[in-house]
Amino acid sequence: MPTQAQTASQMIDIAAMPVEDAVERVIDHAVTLQASDLFILANEDFYAISVRHLGIIRPVSIVGKDLGKQFTQHIKANAAMDVAEHRHPADGRWIYERPADDDEDGDSEDTAVVDLRLSTIPTLHGEDMVIRLLSRDFGLYAMNELGFADDELASVQMMLDSPGGLILCCGPTGSGKTATLYAALRHLHDGTRKINTIEDPIEFAIEGFRQSQINHQIDLTFAHLLKGVLRQSPDIIMIGEIRDTETATTAVRAANSGHLVLSTIHAPVAAAAIESMRSLGVNDHFLATALRGVVSQRLVRTLDPDRRVEYDISHAPEIFEPIQKLLKPGEGKTFYAPGAGEGHSGYNGRTGVYEVMAMTSKLRDLVAKGADTGAIRDQALSDGMRDFKSNALLKVARGVTAIEEVFRVIPAEYLDE
Repeated sequence: MPTQAQTASQMIDIAAMPVEDAVERVIDHAVTLQASDLFILANEDFYAISVRHLGIIRPVSIVGKDLGKQFTQHIKANAAMDVAEHRHPADGRWIYERPADDDEDGDSEDTAVVDLRLSTIPTLHGEDMVIRLLSRDFGLYAMNELGFADDELASVQMMLDSPGGLILCCGPTGSGKTATLYAALRHLHDGTRKINTIEDPIEFAIEGFRQSQINHQIDLTFAHLLKGVLRQSPDIIMIGEIRDTETATTAVRAANSGHLVLSTIHAPVAAAAIESMRSLGVNDHFLATALRGVVSQRLVRTLDPDRRVEYDISHAPEIFEPIQKLLKPGEGKTFYAPGAGEGHSGYNGRTGVYEVMAMTSKLRDLVAKGADTGAIRDQALSDGMRDFKSNALLKVARGVTAIEEVFRVIPAEYLDE
């Protein structure tokens, strides 16, 4: 997934600024970096401010206790949160506007909107705040920008072209599942079908989608909203996450009744999504008939092509032996490493590494018979699915990412297979 950020986070000095200016400086800094999260964390004698940039937490500033408290209070006030409440976790939202360009003169009359989703929690030394940054100017991708290999992209698009059924996207938190779902919905959005989404929260408002958000305070859950959405005559339903029995069984029932249902579920690999659904009480036979496929994913940082360092490994061809038949002429003879420097990590974006498990008749039989994850995974590989190891090695061989980044993101057990 491409990003415009060119430099890694650097420390900034806000200690002498008025609190309003300090808050603006930090948020603008985080947005310019295209950070996904901003952290304001209370310590015994200071507040630490940092960002998550390309999946890595990087320090931004250190401020005293007094300024740190004013900082969080100012943000809470702008998010219409109770500034007097520090004893309980709380959530809020601030629609933040900033100049649309990076002109230092600030003469532009255009503004860019950033949706800030706030979460606070009491800790030993004070109130911690985490802010999710959702810029309306970036964050939505086309299917061909996510990092799928050509054959995997074709396989996913075949799943999406199904008239009905269930498509699952799995992976840990922060692995880009929501971005994949949004890209899939944009691919499907041709004006001929009604698309309803159920989200927590709604990350991007998209014209033409009927988007609904769950609300725990009034017990408006995924399951509750899904029942309502099914009465709205949808063609396509996106469920932000399947996390309970009622949502899982209703989603499968909807998929078997002709709706195309897209959702996420937590599972380490594609085949394990079957067991995750079973653990929520879904009937094996109904799941086997409903499921069209599973996409499992991780995000790795991409090397800056202008800075990467090249290493000749033509003397060790065995490194890429598992994917030799997938390599193009000239590939597999070079490793690349990040060319880090002052103010630069050597990486300039992120891309997905995937497992795409399209359902086949043999896989359906195994799921219906209650086969375990190992048997399902073996059959999927036999049917042509590439595992994380193969796809990660492909990106390394092509200079997209570095081998150390692969080991940082993908558990070693899936790389040793």
